Amino acid sequence: MVAVSKVLISLPVGERVGIAFSGGLDTSVAVAWMRENGAIPCTYTADIGQYDEPDIDSVPSRADIYGAELSRLVDCREALVEEGLSALACGAFHIRSAGRAYFNTTPIGRAVTGTMLVRAMSADNVSIWGDGSTYKGNDIERFYRYGLMANPSLRIYKPWLDEAFVSLLGGRTGMSEWLAARDLPYRDSVEKAYSTDANIWGATHEAKTLESLAVSLETVEPIMGVKYWDPAVDIDTEDVSISFELGRPVAINGQRFDSAVDLVLEANAIGGRHGLGMSDQIENRVIEAKSRGIYEAPGMALLWIAYERLLAAIHNEDTLSNYHSHGRKLGRLLYEGRWLDPQSLMLRESIQRWVASAVTGEVDLRLRRGEDYTILDTRGPNFSYQADKLSMERVEDSAFGPTDRIGQLTMRNLDIADSRDKLELYAIQGTLTGKAAELIGELTPGGAHEIAEIGAVTADDDVDSAGLRSAMDTGTD
Repeated sequence: MVAVSKVLISLPVGERVGIAFSGGLDTSVAVAWMRENGAIPCTYTADIGQYDEPDIDSVPSRADIYGAELSRLVDCREALVEEGLSALACGAFHIRSAGRAYFNTTPIGRAVTGTMLVRAMSADNVSIWGDGSTYKGNDIERFYRYGLMANPSLRIYKPWLDEAFVSLLGGRTGMSEWLAARDLPYRDSVEKAYSTDANIWGATHEAKTLESLAVSLETVEPIMGVKYWDPAVDIDTEDVSISFELGRPVAINGQRFDSAVDLVLEANAIGGRHGLGMSDQIENRVIEAKSRGIYEAPGMALLWIAYERLLAAIHNEDTLSNYHSHGRKLGRLLYEGRWLDPQSLMLRESIQRWVASAVTGEVDLRLRRGEDYTILDTRGPNFSYQADKLSMERVEDSAFGPTDRIGQLTMRNLDIADSRDKLELYAIQGTLTGKAAELIGELTPGGAHEIAEIGAVTADDDVDSAGLRSAMDTGTD
């Protein structure tokens, strides 16, 4: 059996070609060029709550101007919010630069649009798909994976991989002139300093001027929030309360919403007016080459602050460790376009069942500018944190007392002795050198045995200590 590429290198003349249509210059030219050269373009526009498109309902009709055989608007908002809440519950955020997290907002969007648009195309008997992703980025692989998952018979045609298209219309100037020569309108004819992609969870700004690390985040015009770094921007301090039930945010300031979409919109509005959730990231693309992006995610950042505060109050250290390590791994899988792969579903189900399901409670925050905020209060029914367990004040019916702690410390002698024994060995071998050796000092042989040796009980030892020593001497559990 000979493997046949799913990717077409030339225009499939006479066939229907579905294209993810944004209404911008690139996809507008692609539709008109395909129609002029004999293909039958069909456009599909995803309503993903994008903040860079104020009139999403009008986008499909724009495609008709360029020769689209049919044009569809696919409402992806509910599905996108649900997948974003799943990523939030799992902490599926692996990228972090200079102490700031990136919330994988674009990868979440690609998982939803890459699946739902191809399903919509299948309903129209369209089995060739194209989009505006370039060969150097992540999206070309993400859309490829999600598209084939949704339709195994799918073939891929991307104008930006077709030499005939690229040689003629490889730049924005050429595209603009090509449309103007045909009296076709186009949007955003003025070249921007960087490119922007957005959905309800966040905005991505990258490329062009932002490829230089000497160009800072402060050159970006936020579309979901305010310039918190600009002293001329007035930002009032605001108190906000976030409520979770079973790992899901359910209310903001005591208000419940008709849909999770409405809740996310409110979280975006609150976080946005403080400039919360902006970050400057250096990341490793799927092809292991580094890229740089400026991100906005005000609502996700706000919800995550409250969620992780509750996690810390509810779960023990090993559970939190699993949450962070598995969440980080899941975040990379999401970034790679593997959000629907079995290994991702396994991690998602595990974290949501055993970690997120216990997260019920409320967190009160005081927001100021950017990442400047204060946690005012944390409440919930499932807390492992209980002040009287480790209170520095005298409490009745204490969980343990001084004598109990002496016994616990005595048991530590065993592993301390093991560690000392190894250090003595490394000192003899010459392995232990440098500042660590200077800090520890001379390691006299026999120190490990001295740590582990209990010694005789004196008359001054209390009964509990003597009992403890006797139990240890006789090997009693």
